[in-house]
Amino acid sequence: MFRRPFLALAALAAAALATPGAAQDAPFIVVQSTTSTQNSGLFDHILPLFTAKTGIEVRVVAVGTGQAIRNAENGDGDVLFVHARPAEEAFVAAGHGVARHDVMYNDFVIVGPPADPAGVAGMTDAVAALAQIAAAGAPFVSRGDDSGTNKAELRLWQQAGIDVAAASGGWYRETGSGMGATLNAGTGMGAYVMTDRATWISFGNKGDYRIAVEGDPQMFNQYGIIAVNPEAHPNVRAEAARVFVDWVISAEGQAAIAGYRIDGRQLFFPNAAKPDDASTG
Repeated sequence: MFRRPFLALAALAAAALATPGAAQDAPFIVVQSTTSTQNSGLFDHILPLFTAKTGIEVRVVAVGTGQAIRNAENGDGDVLFVHARPAEEAFVAAGHGVARHDVMYNDFVIVGPPADPAGVAGMTDAVAALAQIAAAGAPFVSRGDDSGTNKAELRLWQQAGIDVAAASGGWYRETGSGMGATLNAGTGMGAYVMTDRATWISFGNKGDYRIAVEGDPQMFNQYGIIAVNPEAHPNVRAEAARVFVDWVISAEGQAAIAGYRIDGRQLFFPNAAKPDDASTG
């Protein structure tokens, strides 16, 4: 259903991190990231390019953004690559990260069944659309997993004045799972789902579902990258992590991100603040 993940196995990463005295020049790093970067196939596209240039293997742990941040706070990873800017900035401010860099963006969309029971198809105001979904009692399936997507969705519900906690188990359902599993649940139930556009484009089980709501500036979806701070977590592979971060925000890395397409459609749009060539060792 999705592009095959690139070496993204949590068990493998955990075993690697558990190795005593891991050398700073070890030929791999562990990146704590999101299901959207994995499910979309982006890492399959860019990581082989980075490894071919530097000899550094990248092992990805793909979970919700909240879990990825918690893992990195425990020192279980060398780089954090997620999409929840306030949480990312708090991670750096608490001393867990060296610095945060913008990497790329896309947007969130709300998908739904052709019957469109809430009458939201074609709307560009996400808050108004969610209010209509709630008023209609139309089924909505949420990730409910503290991911970047879930954080963005909850912020929009709050702006709509809807208490989804009170509606949980009724018209509002939470999977506690990744984006792919949540989309599968939503399409199976005939429910609306908020998803990042990249995962939706790459999702292989759309059936007759379509994008109902899009184009709201509040559904902007920014990704950031942070090297884990070796002063807080001495086990991290700091030099290799720096090389990876530098490459991702360099002109070469940014071009690799822009070059990833499915059926001719670009999934992520690079916007690193300084997309100049950086040292890759």
